[in-house]
Amino acid sequence: NVCDGRRMGCVCDIIIDVNTCRLDAIVVPGCFSLSNIFQKQRNIIVPWNKIRKLGDDVIIDIGCGGGVNVERFLKLTKEKVYGLDYSEVSVEKSTLRNQEAIDEGRCEIIQGSVSQLPFDDMTFDIATGFETVYFWPDLVNDLKEVHRVLKDDGIIFLCNEVSSDDGFSEDKKEISKSIEMNIYSDDEFEIALREAGFSDVICFHEEEKDWVCIIALK
Repeated sequence: NVCDGRRMGCVCDIIIDVNTCRLDAIVVPGCFSLSNIFQKQRNIIVPWNKIRKLGDDVIIDIGCGGGVNVERFLKLTKEKVYGLDYSEVSVEKSTLRNQEAIDEGRCEIIQGSVSQLPFDDMTFDIATGFETVYFWPDLVNDLKEVHRVLKDDGIIFLCNEVSSDDGFSEDKKEISKSIEMNIYSDDEFEIALREAGFSDVICFHEEEKDWVCIIALK
């Protein structure tokens, strides 16, 4: 569920339009809780047109590091996956990790900056950034650059282990400043994304690992 990041469970039923023989919706079990143990559990109906399906998406992972997420995305899409990193060392590691896919023409690892992405307008369906936005030189303008290379209705997904909403201590704040690491709150992310042209901004915290995740639509 992109509204809160929770897993919704396995599909337990489907709804089909018998006149057109088309799939209208899927059905997943409702959430169980002790407070409604004696009540009938309500299923959740998810319209098919509200489901975003992976499989035919061109993806870029910005700040790809050692290429772990690039490797994961290659298993989720039939299209090409790109990794971009400012660090020459990271590019070398990511290239080594994904060499087979690179040789097959399904992957490309590039050294570059989010501030000046070396791609044409409307190239990607999905852009991601894991633990990297802290170091973007200019958050709003860099998000505008990501917006430029995304297709219409493209998605940006950002994930950080640290948020200023988490009660960041003064010591940690000083450390972050010393290494030029910018820590943002949910509100700051939303303001920056909307200023860059994105809409439908959703921020949620993954409870088990205490990550902040941000999704927005071009």
